[in-house]
Amino acid sequence: MSFSWTRVGAIFHKELRDYRRNRFVLIFTMAFLPLVLVTVPTIQLFTISLSATNKALDTRVGLSLLYLLVIPAILPATLSAYSVVGEREQGTLEPVLITPIRREEFLVGKALAILLPTLVIAYAMFGIFLAGAALFAHPAVSSAVFERSHLLVQLLFAPLLAGWSIWVGIAISARASDVRVAQQLGVFASVPPLAIVALMSLNVITPSLPVALGLAAALLVVDGFGWRAVSAMFDRERLVTSRHT
Repeated sequence: MSFSWTRVGAIFHKELRDYRRNRFVLIFTMAFLPLVLVTVPTIQLFTISLSATNKALDTRVGLSLLYLLVIPAILPATLSAYSVVGEREQGTLEPVLITPIRREEFLVGKALAILLPTLVIAYAMFGIFLAGAALFAHPAVSSAVFERSHLLVQLLFAPLLAGWSIWVGIAISARASDVRVAQQLGVFASVPPLAIVALMSLNVITPSLPVALGLAAALLVVDGFGWRAVSAMFDRERLVTSRHT
Protein backbone atom coordinates (compact mmCIF):
# COMPACT_ATOMS: atom_id res chain seq x y z
CA MET A 1 0.00 0.00 0.00
CA SER A 2 1.54 3.29 -1.13
CA PHE A 3 1.80 6.41 1.00
CA SER A 4 -1.43 8.43 0.67
CA TRP A 5 -1.65 12.14 1.38
CA THR A 6 -5.43 11.76 1.38
CA ARG A 7 -5.22 9.57 4.48
CA VAL A 8 -2.69 11.99 5.99
CA GLY A 9 -5.16 14.81 5.38
CA ALA A 10 -7.93 12.85 7.08
CA ILE A 11 -5.81 12.48 10.23
CA PHE A 12 -4.80 16.14 10.01
CA HIS A 13 -8.40 17.38 9.89
CA LYS A 14 -9.47 14.96 12.63
CA GLU A 15 -6.75 16.36 14.91
CA LEU A 16 -7.81 19.95 14.27
CA ARG A 17 -11.42 19.05 15.12
CA ASP A 18 -10.22 17.45 18.35
CA TYR A 19 -8.32 20.63 19.27
CA ARG A 20 -11.45 22.72 18.80
CA ARG A 21 -13.33 20.45 21.18
CA ASN A 22 -10.57 20.50 23.81
CA ARG A 23 -10.88 23.69 25.85
CA PHE A 24 -7.55 23.14 27.61
CA VAL A 25 -5.75 22.99 24.27
CA LEU A 26 -7.53 26.05 22.88
CA ILE A 27 -7.50 28.30 25.95
CA PHE A 28 -4.31 27.41 27.77
CA THR A 29 -1.92 25.77 25.32
CA MET A 30 -2.72 27.77 22.17
CA ALA A 31 -3.81 31.10 23.68
CA PHE A 32 -2.79 31.82 27.27
CA LEU A 33 0.70 30.31 27.21
CA PRO A 34 1.83 32.05 23.97
CA LEU A 35 0.42 35.39 25.20
CA VAL A 36 2.40 35.10 28.42
CA LEU A 37 5.55 34.20 26.51
CA VAL A 38 5.21 37.25 24.25
CA THR A 39 4.12 39.67 26.99
CA VAL A 40 7.12 39.04 29.24
CA PRO A 41 9.84 39.79 26.64
CA THR A 42 7.88 42.75 25.24
CA ILE A 43 7.76 44.34 28.70
CA GLN A 44 11.47 43.59 29.12
CA LEU A 45 12.19 45.74 26.06
CA PHE A 46 11.01 48.82 27.93
CA THR A 47 13.19 48.10 30.99
CA ILE A 48 16.50 47.75 29.16
CA SER A 49 18.98 50.36 30.31
CA LEU A 50 20.02 52.65 27.50
CA SER A 51 23.35 53.25 29.24
CA ALA A 52 24.35 49.61 28.69
CA THR A 53 27.15 48.73 26.32
CA ASN A 54 26.29 47.41 22.86
CA LYS A 55 27.20 43.88 23.94
CA ALA A 56 25.07 44.09 27.08
CA LEU A 57 22.18 45.54 25.09
CA ASP A 58 22.42 42.76 22.52
CA THR A 59 22.48 40.15 25.29
CA ARG A 60 19.37 41.58 26.94
CA VAL A 61 17.56 41.64 23.61
CA GLY A 62 18.66 38.05 22.92
CA LEU A 63 17.30 36.98 26.29
CA SER A 64 13.95 38.61 25.49
CA LEU A 65 13.82 36.87 22.11
CA LEU A 66 14.61 33.55 23.76
CA TYR A 67 11.17 33.60 25.39
CA LEU A 68 9.63 33.49 21.93
CA LEU A 69 11.58 30.35 21.01
CA VAL A 70 10.05 28.61 24.01
CA ILE A 71 6.74 28.66 22.10
CA PRO A 72 7.80 26.32 19.23
CA ALA A 73 9.62 24.12 21.75
CA ILE A 74 7.02 23.76 24.52
CA LEU A 75 3.70 24.06 22.67
CA PRO A 76 4.34 21.03 20.38
CA ALA A 77 5.65 19.03 23.32
CA THR A 78 2.35 19.56 25.13
CA LEU A 79 0.20 18.73 22.10
CA SER A 80 2.20 15.72 20.92
CA ALA A 81 2.27 14.22 24.40
CA TYR A 82 -1.53 13.99 24.18
CA SER A 83 -1.55 12.68 20.60
CA VAL A 84 -1.47 8.95 21.36
CA VAL A 85 -1.96 8.30 25.08
CA GLY A 86 -4.71 10.93 25.29
CA GLU A 87 -6.69 9.33 22.49
CA ARG A 88 -6.12 5.91 23.99
CA GLU A 89 -7.56 7.08 27.32
CA GLN A 90 -10.62 8.49 25.54
CA GLY A 91 -11.12 5.37 23.44
CA THR A 92 -10.78 7.18 20.10
CA LEU A 93 -7.42 5.71 19.08
CA GLU A 94 -8.43 2.13 18.36
CA PRO A 95 -11.05 2.94 15.65
CA VAL A 96 -8.34 4.80 13.72
CA LEU A 97 -5.62 2.18 14.11
CA ILE A 98 -7.81 -0.69 12.89
CA THR A 99 -8.34 1.10 9.56
CA PRO A 100 -5.90 0.37 6.69
CA ILE A 101 -3.96 3.59 7.34
CA ARG A 102 -0.18 3.19 7.37
CA ARG A 103 1.65 4.13 10.54
CA GLU A 104 3.76 6.67 8.59
CA GLU A 105 0.57 8.35 7.36
CA PHE A 106 -0.88 8.35 10.87
CA LEU A 107 2.26 9.93 12.32
CA VAL A 108 2.70 12.52 9.57
CA GLY A 109 -0.95 13.57 9.90
CA LYS A 110 -0.54 13.95 13.65
CA ALA A 111 2.74 15.85 13.24
CA LEU A 112 1.36 18.30 10.67
CA ALA A 113 -1.66 19.02 12.85
CA ILE A 114 0.76 20.05 15.61
CA LEU A 115 3.40 21.76 13.46
CA LEU A 116 1.22 24.11 11.40
CA PRO A 117 -0.76 25.68 14.30
CA THR A 118 2.49 25.95 16.26
CA LEU A 119 4.21 27.89 13.48
CA VAL A 120 1.19 30.15 12.97
CA ILE A 121 1.16 30.98 16.68
CA ALA A 122 4.95 31.29 17.00
CA TYR A 123 5.33 33.63 14.03
CA ALA A 124 2.26 35.64 15.05
CA MET A 125 3.74 36.19 18.52
CA PHE A 126 7.07 37.11 16.94
CA GLY A 127 5.23 39.63 14.75
CA ILE A 128 3.55 41.15 17.80
CA PHE A 129 6.93 41.40 19.51
CA LEU A 130 8.50 43.11 16.49
CA ALA A 131 5.57 45.53 16.23
CA GLY A 132 5.92 46.43 19.90
CA ALA A 133 9.64 47.00 19.46
CA ALA A 134 9.17 49.14 16.36
CA LEU A 135 6.36 51.27 17.79
CA PHE A 136 7.20 51.70 21.46
CA ALA A 137 10.81 50.72 22.23
CA HIS A 138 13.71 53.16 22.18
CA PRO A 139 15.33 53.32 18.71
CA ALA A 140 18.56 51.77 20.04
CA VAL A 141 16.63 48.83 21.48
CA SER A 142 14.49 48.50 18.37
CA SER A 143 17.60 48.47 16.21
CA ALA A 144 19.07 45.64 18.30
CA VAL A 145 15.84 43.65 17.99
CA PHE A 146 15.84 43.93 14.21
CA GLU A 147 19.50 42.93 13.97
CA ARG A 148 19.83 40.30 11.23
CA SER A 149 21.24 37.52 13.42
CA HIS A 150 18.29 37.69 15.83
CA LEU A 151 15.77 37.54 13.00
CA LEU A 152 17.64 34.64 11.43
CA VAL A 153 17.61 32.60 14.64
CA GLN A 154 13.88 33.18 15.18
CA LEU A 155 12.72 32.42 11.65
CA LEU A 156 15.06 29.50 11.01
CA PHE A 157 14.86 27.59 14.26
CA ALA A 158 11.16 27.82 15.11
CA PRO A 159 10.09 24.95 12.78
CA LEU A 160 13.19 22.90 13.62
CA LEU A 161 12.63 23.15 17.37
CA ALA A 162 8.98 22.28 16.82
CA GLY A 163 9.95 19.21 14.77
CA TRP A 164 12.20 17.91 17.53
CA SER A 165 9.50 18.40 20.18
CA ILE A 166 6.86 16.75 18.03
CA TRP A 167 8.72 13.52 17.35
CA VAL A 168 10.05 13.19 20.88
CA GLY A 169 6.59 13.94 22.28
CA ILE A 170 4.85 11.40 20.04
CA ALA A 171 7.43 8.76 20.93
CA ILE A 172 6.84 9.38 24.63
CA SER A 173 3.07 9.47 24.15
CA ALA A 174 3.10 6.12 22.34
CA ARG A 175 4.85 4.50 25.31
CA ALA A 176 3.32 6.37 28.24
CA SER A 177 0.24 5.30 30.16
CA ASP A 178 -0.72 8.73 31.50
CA VAL A 179 -1.16 12.07 29.69
CA ARG A 180 0.35 14.18 32.47
CA VAL A 181 3.47 12.03 32.67
CA ALA A 182 3.83 12.19 28.88
CA GLN A 183 3.52 15.98 28.90
CA GLN A 184 6.10 16.41 31.66
CA LEU A 185 8.59 14.13 29.91
CA GLY A 186 7.89 15.80 26.56
CA VAL A 187 8.58 19.29 27.91
CA PHE A 188 11.78 18.08 29.58
CA ALA A 189 12.94 16.41 26.34
CA SER A 190 12.38 19.63 24.36
CA VAL A 191 15.09 21.47 26.32
CA PRO A 192 18.38 20.18 24.73
CA PRO A 193 18.05 21.81 21.27
CA LEU A 194 16.60 24.93 22.88
CA ALA A 195 19.76 25.21 24.99
CA ILE A 196 21.88 25.41 21.83
CA VAL A 197 19.65 28.10 20.36
CA ALA A 198 19.83 29.96 23.70
CA LEU A 199 23.61 30.16 23.36
CA MET A 200 23.12 31.76 19.95
CA SER A 201 20.45 34.17 21.19
CA LEU A 202 22.75 35.28 24.01
CA ASN A 203 25.74 35.56 21.64
CA VAL A 204 27.72 32.92 23.52
CA ILE A 205 27.85 31.29 20.09
CA THR A 206 28.08 34.05 17.49
CA PRO A 207 25.02 33.49 15.25
CA SER A 208 26.72 34.04 11.93
CA LEU A 209 25.04 32.75 8.77
CA PRO A 210 27.37 29.70 8.37
CA VAL A 211 26.97 28.73 12.05
CA ALA A 212 23.19 29.14 11.96
CA LEU A 213 22.83 27.18 8.73
CA GLY A 214 25.15 24.43 9.98
CA LEU A 215 23.22 23.99 13.23
CA ALA A 216 19.92 24.19 11.38
CA ALA A 217 21.04 21.50 8.94
CA ALA A 218 22.12 19.27 11.82
CA LEU A 219 18.78 19.75 13.58
CA LEU A 220 16.94 19.06 10.32
CA VAL A 221 18.78 15.74 10.01
CA VAL A 222 17.89 14.94 13.62
CA ASP A 223 14.23 15.76 12.94
CA GLY A 224 14.26 13.45 9.91
CA PHE A 225 15.85 10.69 11.92
CA GLY A 226 13.24 11.28 14.63
CA TRP A 227 10.42 10.59 12.18
CA ARG A 228 12.09 7.38 11.02
CA ALA A 229 12.80 6.26 14.57
CA VAL A 230 9.26 6.95 15.80
CA SER A 231 7.78 5.18 12.76
CA ALA A 232 9.95 2.13 13.44
CA MET A 233 9.02 1.94 17.13
CA PHE A 234 5.30 2.66 16.65
CA ASP A 235 3.55 -0.60 17.52
CA ARG A 236 -0.08 -0.25 16.52
CA GLU A 237 -0.90 -3.83 17.57
CA ARG A 238 0.30 -3.16 21.12
CA LEU A 239 -1.69 0.08 21.26
CA VAL A 240 -4.85 -1.69 20.11
CA THR A 241 -4.55 -4.77 22.31
CA SER A 242 -3.38 -2.88 25.42
CA ARG A 243 -6.93 -1.65 26.00
CA HIS A 244 -8.12 -5.21 26.26
CA THR A 245 -5.43 -6.50 28.64
